[in-house]
Amino acid sequence: MTSRKKSSQIQYRHGVSRRTFLAAGLATAVACFSPYKAFASVLMTFPPEKALAFYNTHTGETLKAVYWDQGTYVPQALAEINHILRDHRTGEVMEIEPALLDLLCALHQKLGSTAPFSIISGYRSPETNSHLNSMSKGVVKNSMHLLGKAIDIRLPGHELKTLQRASVDLQRGGVGYYPSSDFVHVDVGRVRYW
Repeated sequence: MTSRKKSSQIQYRHGVSRRTFLAAGLATAVACFSPYKAFASVLMTFPPEKALAFYNTHTGETLKAVYWDQGTYVPQALAEINHILRDHRTGEVMEIEPALLDLLCALHQKLGSTAPFSIISGYRSPETNSHLNSMSKGVVKNSMHLLGKAIDIRLPGHELKTLQRASVDLQRGGVGYYPSSDFVHVDVGRVRYW
């Protein structure tokens, strides 16, 4: 299991990395040669940080992590996200597909929110998925949850229907709307809706 305390709050911030320092040095050197000024400006531009916040409704854990920084995914933050999205029934951890995190980040941006996503279900082990499948028609045998490519969520401050519509608008994968269970399913499989 884990020794992590409930309601732990983790945020990763990095100073200038070796890669950034070297890229800036190269950009400065290239900038000295006028035909290459455009190339130098591209080298100096890095994508913004991408951060996510989560609240696990089953364990009470919270996490806020910068998972993308200076043009690359942050391994330590990804490991923390994998942990909070683990199968809470078995404790099994699976590597979560980074595209799913990018989808969640895009949802935050679309809705103008930084609120933590409430996790209903992240990764599911085969045992958990089989058990849930035997109890509900809504759980499929070949669920994207088994692959770390799906999550069932709520977003405080936003109606479920608003979250569902924003997810559909992104056109990044599957979107399931479950108002009676009070969550929206999103995944990074083929684009489809139910």
